[in-house]
Amino acid sequence: MTRNAKLTGLLMLAGGLVGASYAAAPLSAQTGDDPIVRLWAYPDALEMRVGDEVRVTIAAYTRSGARVENPVVRLVGPRAAMRVRQGVVTALAAGDYELIATLVREGGDPAGEPVTMRVPVSIGWPAVDRVVVTPTTDHRLLVGTTLRMHARAEHADGSARSEPEVTWRSGAPDIAAVDRFGRVTAVASGTAAITATVDGVDGTLTVRADPFTGETIAITGGGARARTGDVIDFSAEVRGAGGDLLGGVPVEWSHIWEEPEGVIAPPAPAQMSGGRFVADVPGVYTVIADAGPLSARTSFRVVARDVVQKLEIQGQGREQRVRTTDFWVFEGRDGRDYALTGAKRSDGYGFVWDVTEPGNIFKTDSIQVDARSINDMKVSPDARYATMTREGASNRRNGVVILDLADPAHPVIASEVTDHGLTGGVHNAFPTPEYVYALAGGDKYVILDISDLYNPRLVGEYNHPDSRLHDVWVLDGLAYSAEWENGLVVVDVGDGRWGGSPENPVLVSSYPIPGGATHAVFPYISPSTGKHYVFLGDEIMSRRGLAWEGPGQGRGSYQLPYDPETGMNGIPLATRGYIQIVDFSDPEAPRMVARYEVPEYGTHNIWVEDDILYQAYYEGGVRMVDVSGELMGNLYTQGREIAVFKAYDPIGYVPNSPMAWSAMPFKGRVFFSDTNSGLWSARLVPRSRPVS
Repeated sequence: MTRNAKLTGLLMLAGGLVGASYAAAPLSAQTGDDPIVRLWAYPDALEMRVGDEVRVTIAAYTRSGARVENPVVRLVGPRAAMRVRQGVVTALAAGDYELIATLVREGGDPAGEPVTMRVPVSIGWPAVDRVVVTPTTDHRLLVGTTLRMHARAEHADGSARSEPEVTWRSGAPDIAAVDRFGRVTAVASGTAAITATVDGVDGTLTVRADPFTGETIAITGGGARARTGDVIDFSAEVRGAGGDLLGGVPVEWSHIWEEPEGVIAPPAPAQMSGGRFVADVPGVYTVIADAGPLSARTSFRVVARDVVQKLEIQGQGREQRVRTTDFWVFEGRDGRDYALTGAKRSDGYGFVWDVTEPGNIFKTDSIQVDARSINDMKVSPDARYATMTREGASNRRNGVVILDLADPAHPVIASEVTDHGLTGGVHNAFPTPEYVYALAGGDKYVILDISDLYNPRLVGEYNHPDSRLHDVWVLDGLAYSAEWENGLVVVDVGDGRWGGSPENPVLVSSYPIPGGATHAVFPYISPSTGKHYVFLGDEIMSRRGLAWEGPGQGRGSYQLPYDPETGMNGIPLATRGYIQIVDFSDPEAPRMVARYEVPEYGTHNIWVEDDILYQAYYEGGVRMVDVSGELMGNLYTQGREIAVFKAYDPIGYVPNSPMAWSAMPFKGRVFFSDTNSGLWSARLVPRSRPVS
């Protein structure tokens, strides 16, 4: 193989890593009498700077020493640090890392020790070109008050240095002093140059300190009582000698929690952002506002949110032969209720269930297509058709399958779309009454006119630059997509305010998410506040490097079902990641406001309806969370969880191993799929009202 040899294959994911699989070599070279026993990489070590790209070539050697070109390997590296596509490594973050190349055996057979090699990767930052200093607020700097400064260290291409080491100094500390964190405090009236230095490069901002003329300060807003998780807005009014209201006065906020008797080492009880307050722990709180020499305070009580409800399990459509994946519940045109489920390693089978009686779930049919796995099943809002996505077709032409639901108990294949970039594999699709948005090889989504189920027609596509796509959801003419390291991407596909349509998608905004593992997306308009939130989920299929890495990090983690005769295989997965909540009320200026983070578990698919988050949290089970009102902080620590259920099935695909994949409310019930035990139905039992 030459350094410029063409590399083909699909981008693959493994744990918290991202990588690519190479073009297939003859399988006999891997599994015959002279198997591959060693891999080799060129270069065998990488020294890069952020933004650099290097192609890595992999070759292999058999037991006899024969060289094998183009072996089937998976090349992976930490997703937040580097991007690996088709053998090209792009450096994303500074640090010392490793690329891991692993031989892919015939049929994915994990027998024997894996053949791997590791390539050291050292990534440094480009040189800093300039430093820009800006205040973090538009408040005035007054004597006795403090403003926080921000330093942005930019490289020559305009990109920003992540978490730069900044040294601060003031040119006139007798006028304005600055601490090591860029907090500038006015000591006397006048001007001062505030300088931030990063790697020997200076950036300077001149600030002016004016006299403080305030005489009184008063806190407004809030109330006498609130619940944990309630966001409370406080304001401060600073007035001068004549009682006139002064504007632009910097106010610093803090709070005190009165620790209940007997409480030792309590958790962080609350947080504040400006004048916004939210409590995690019940108790009596005091909020304090300071402006220069003035101070005001107000006290109030916070009580427990008290939203827990009993979850009543009503039925199970058990499936232990394959790993159940995504599903969709719908009312068929015959008036009965059905669910479609996908499955991994199912030889191309998806399944149809009658769920009219939630306590009596039974299969009515199955649909088989040429595939290894069926990842996603969704139904159009009018129940006219369904989308069935497949991966691993024998002819390598995957694409999306359209099902005609005229007879919902026995769907028929209306058409298959395998061109327009869909050949490489479709992981997710989103059906609307008129269009299907289908992911094409994790690179883009194509838009199909579905007015004729038997003749879908391509009308448009959207491919976000330098991004990898995993999920798309369409609401009111906007397409929201989860794009791994690029986070949330929103496109006008019919809203019209940005001139977009299905035939001409137009970018509205993008918003990177910390962690670079944005996997699932769900847009939601809150009926209790009118706010437009977008719920975004991480997917990190590994806990490497954490104190508890969990079982099953190596081979056999989920490739094989549990064998009751030998007691082998069936090792549960261990995941991490959480839900991030973005306020999208201003589509061109989204901002992160809250999260739902359950320690030691990782998230998967999301549904939000009637101010309840239905979250499939992998081995953390299916979880229902109160998302009413404004959202701020970590919903998990605020007592917002309504109910949690972990599906322990003793004869599941992996016995007694919960692994919730998706959840969906439907007609007063909660349906959810578990990869190890099938389809479940449940009901949130209404809380009984006290009898007077």
